[in-house]
Amino acid sequence: MGNTFQYLVVGVTVSLGLSFLVAYHLDRVRFGHALLRALYFVPHVTTGVALAWVWRWLYQPVPTGVFNGLLVWAGFPQQPFLRSTEQALYAVLAPAIWAGLGFQIVVFLAGLKAIPQEYYEAAAIDGAGAWRSLVNVTLPLLRPTIVFLVVVSSIAFLRIFDYVYGMTLGQGGPLDSTKPLVLKIYETAFGHFQMGYATAQTVVLFVILLAISLLQLRLLRSS
Repeated sequence: MGNTFQYLVVGVTVSLGLSFLVAYHLDRVRFGHALLRALYFVPHVTTGVALAWVWRWLYQPVPTGVFNGLLVWAGFPQQPFLRSTEQALYAVLAPAIWAGLGFQIVVFLAGLKAIPQEYYEAAAIDGAGAWRSLVNVTLPLLRPTIVFLVVVSSIAFLRIFDYVYGMTLGQGGPLDSTKPLVLKIYETAFGHFQMGYATAQTVVLFVILLAISLLQLRLLRSS
């Protein structure tokens, strides 16, 4: 459960921050806008298991791993990444965040396009700069979009499985440092054949997902 909520908190926070930053600047790009949007969306439609194996290769020590190769080239020591109990969870979370950015960017772009330009013109007449317009116009009007993405992303990170399974070979290691609740349910049901215990774990996950969905409805009604 601790790993699962760590995936949730870090994943949602980082992914929404990055996706909004990219979408905010991409919305102002006029040349090649459609191509850039498509390139950002490509990882989202790629199979998670394939991405997991590619990133697992990138994390390998030199001379195989690209990331460690870049660190050595820049004069830094190699990092254990997936072989470290402190770094493994974030190493697994990185491709999951990267793959989900495309969907979030597209939704943010749709929300930004839906904001009438009259609000920005009125803010400019009042002397508001880019920062004031962002804080007082863009973010408040994007609240339904943000709430929607928070809930959808929360459900996705609470159900994270394929990246953990592919990058740790189904073990959730090292020392269970990357094992989420869904992988625990899979292991309990199909590894130890304790179907009753796995069902109880599934009910716990369902209750958490239901609570987040109900929170979404309440926030959307108040926005």
